[in-house]
Amino acid sequence: MAQIDPEALLPNDRVQQAAIDGEVTQLSRGGSNRYASEGDTFELGGTRFQVTSVEERTLGDLTDADAEREGSPSLDAYKSRMEQVHPGDFEWDDGSSIVTYRFERQ
Repeated sequence: MAQIDPEALLPNDRVQQAAIDGEVTQLSRGGSNRYASEGDTFELGGTRFQVTSVEERTLGDLTDADAEREGSPSLDAYKSRMEQVHPGDFEWDDGSSIVTYRFERQ
């Protein structure tokens, strides 16, 4: 268990603010980098968070409930948001590997 830099896990101000507001409690990241381990903690805006699970998955494993934890109203909305946020370098492929990080306020 370690104290981590929140910017390593939560890549931008919008996502960080959504975590502070309780709108985002999970983030999935692609690639082979690990950004956190279960039990790691981080602080945002004076609020401490703990990573409660880290799970290797594929994009095809994601559900509407996952999308809601990531701040989208549905999986379709989440897919659209990912394509908008990563123009030209992201295409939804159900077989693409991701790591899902869940976290909660302490």
